[in-house]
Amino acid sequence: MLAALRAQSLRATRAAGAPSALRAVFARGLQTDADTSHPEGAVPESLTEKFNVRLHDESFHAYKCDAPSNEIDTTKEELIKMYDQMTTMRRMEQAADALYKAKLIRGFCHLAIGQEAVSVGMEHAIDANDRVITSYRCHTFAVLRGGSIKGVLAELMGREAGMSHGKGGSMHMFTPSFFGGNGIVGAQVPLGAGIAFAQKYLKNPAVTFALYGDGASNQGQVFEAYNMAKLWNIPAVFVCENNKYGMGTSAERSSMNTQYYTRGDQIPGIQVNGMDILAVKKACEFAKDWTVTGKGPLLIEFVTYRYGGHSMSDPGTTYRTRDEVQKVRSTSDPIAGLKKNILEWGVASEDELKAIDKKAKDEVNTAVEEAKQSPMPGLHEFWTDIYYKGSEPHKMRGRTKDEFHEYN
Repeated sequence: MLAALRAQSLRATRAAGAPSALRAVFARGLQTDADTSHPEGAVPESLTEKFNVRLHDESFHAYKCDAPSNEIDTTKEELIKMYDQMTTMRRMEQAADALYKAKLIRGFCHLAIGQEAVSVGMEHAIDANDRVITSYRCHTFAVLRGGSIKGVLAELMGREAGMSHGKGGSMHMFTPSFFGGNGIVGAQVPLGAGIAFAQKYLKNPAVTFALYGDGASNQGQVFEAYNMAKLWNIPAVFVCENNKYGMGTSAERSSMNTQYYTRGDQIPGIQVNGMDILAVKKACEFAKDWTVTGKGPLLIEFVTYRYGGHSMSDPGTTYRTRDEVQKVRSTSDPIAGLKKNILEWGVASEDELKAIDKKAKDEVNTAVEEAKQSPMPGLHEFWTDIYYKGSEPHKMRGRTKDEFHEYN
């Protein structure tokens, strides 16, 4: 009986096809039709001189607000850096995959291979004063927000060189501007609202991006956070990374309304092609300007896709076909799409991009080996990071402050 129900569920998912939000964005893929992103005019010789790019006509859709402009300024230098960062982040995630399969990483491990344009594009639109908080696919954000590849991989392996000294593992990675991944589904959304409230209270001209997946979109606390954010008009951007599946359930089977950017009631929203890094950057610039100028919160839905399963324990092929995954990889991959533009626009040569690929591979391989050499945390680590540094109490469970500091 259970097998029959599973088969029926899989047939329903396949019959539904791609969710409506994905159909429009992924329909053309990387085709070279007239609507494909292209420079407006000649691309300058200089690496640092700005030039204008017109984005794909279907890059944005809006709810209760005007959509962002389809034009964005960039430079050759920025495009090459974006390619470098996305390639490196994917290499890191692939290394984590291999380490997990080698049983050097245990427990939970959720990878974001295929979704690199979201984290890298967002980073190019914000600065260190802005704040980011996300769910369990947090590794790339942790690196881009001030961490390191070695720190992420060592933390996943439970080593002292990890970002939380090996005591937290996946999701427990923080920097002064990154408030970590969160394992409780949707819990980071009200936390993000609280961080944004603090920014408004302290009169900081900055924004908080609170990211969650389509699988968390129906959580009650998400809508409570929406309500408070709009009541107080705080500088919060609620970001739904719609990667089509919440665990093994397609968006159309879990949500009556899969246009997640329209679900904020009185909060305006935009839907964005999350596989195009320039569209992501433009959307995040738009969102930051919207919130810091006092217009209140905004919703963003990044339509994206994960190539792997929900986590390392999920093969990712029991609820979707291999052909579906391959089709997205071959037509809408964010790295391949940017590479195509870089080559066609004369930004860099094939050999230059190959050199970047090799550098990314070498950098990640070095980080893997260094992380492996780091020891497991010793007993001294049991007494660290219990309190924020400088706020430790005089006594802690019978120990004096001097004894406590012996372990720091």
